[in-house]
Amino acid sequence: MSLKSKANIVRRKLMHSLTHNIGKKSVGDMQKKAHNFKVNRVLISRPNHRLGNMLLITPLVQEIANTFPNCTIDLFVKGKITPIIFQNYPQVKNIIELPKKPLKDFSEYLKVWFSLKRTKYDLVINVEKGSSSGRISTIIPSADFKFYGDDFEELKDIYSDIEHIAKYPVYNFRRFLEVLNQKPLSGDVPVLDLKLSPTELNQGKQDLLKVTKNDNRKTIAFFTFATGAKCYSVEWWNDFYEKFYPKYAEEYNLIEILPVEDISQLERKLPTYYSKDVREIASLMANCELVVAADSGMMHLSSAALTPTIGLFSVTRTQVYAPYGNGSTFVDTEKQSQNDIIKAIDQILSTKKS
Repeated sequence: MSLKSKANIVRRKLMHSLTHNIGKKSVGDMQKKAHNFKVNRVLISRPNHRLGNMLLITPLVQEIANTFPNCTIDLFVKGKITPIIFQNYPQVKNIIELPKKPLKDFSEYLKVWFSLKRTKYDLVINVEKGSSSGRISTIIPSADFKFYGDDFEELKDIYSDIEHIAKYPVYNFRRFLEVLNQKPLSGDVPVLDLKLSPTELNQGKQDLLKVTKNDNRKTIAFFTFATGAKCYSVEWWNDFYEKFYPKYAEEYNLIEILPVEDISQLERKLPTYYSKDVREIASLMANCELVVAADSGMMHLSSAALTPTIGLFSVTRTQVYAPYGNGSTFVDTEKQSQNDIIKAIDQILSTKKS
């Protein structure tokens, strides 16, 4: 482990010890004010810069927008990806961005933090309870009602999927409203959604045609790259290629979507698509019949394009990160074989045909 990694671990532990009690005694005070509960302006805090993590808050943003149809939502985040993700969310008014590398521009970093004091909110929500920055950014703004992201333990006995990182913020938010004697929404948690426009979807169709050169067949796409231990080897993908190619190549277009690193674990055996624009990539994914993707931000992007997605997992916990909705599923390759991936593909294809 590098010195930088060790330093980050120490920093996180220190910050957690300093911030984990923030907000613990505030619920009683809020209950006393609940008779005046009216929400027009909301701040959601998720100071993270990763594509997948930001896509995973789209269900919570939808939940809040559906619960309070006339509200506006500000997002407190890190990095530059969030405005791209939420550009078609009319409820999202301001995106307050921390620099991705604060030490490079410390004055800007401090300026962003101080800006949280400028706006009076009705409701402030921290998405991730373990985020020290999230808890601090929840306590700073002025608001009568604040939720710091802490779990309601009783929900574990109610929802079997409570561990999922996109779902538990929604379940906790609903319970928070109940504690304040409000009536939350019910039913399924919203799916990840990039809210692609008709123009984007049409462009994705044209981009896909440029790759396949055949619009008479539907397309199965593969995303083969991932970071670190989540990345399957070239050998693994070549073995899998020998199984899926002869089975599907006559009936379907088969393509590979490349990462920003322009790396192909399939060694470019399939026609490839490359773009650095996540909305362009998602628009192409939305025109595919399904996407098979290694556990990655691109796997979540496929889900957010509302395309059936098969996530391939070997390291991270499927209960927390597996794609869901729109027929999506996962395969745990530590416990299941490549033939199980084929079965999952067949299941999605047969369901769509019917």
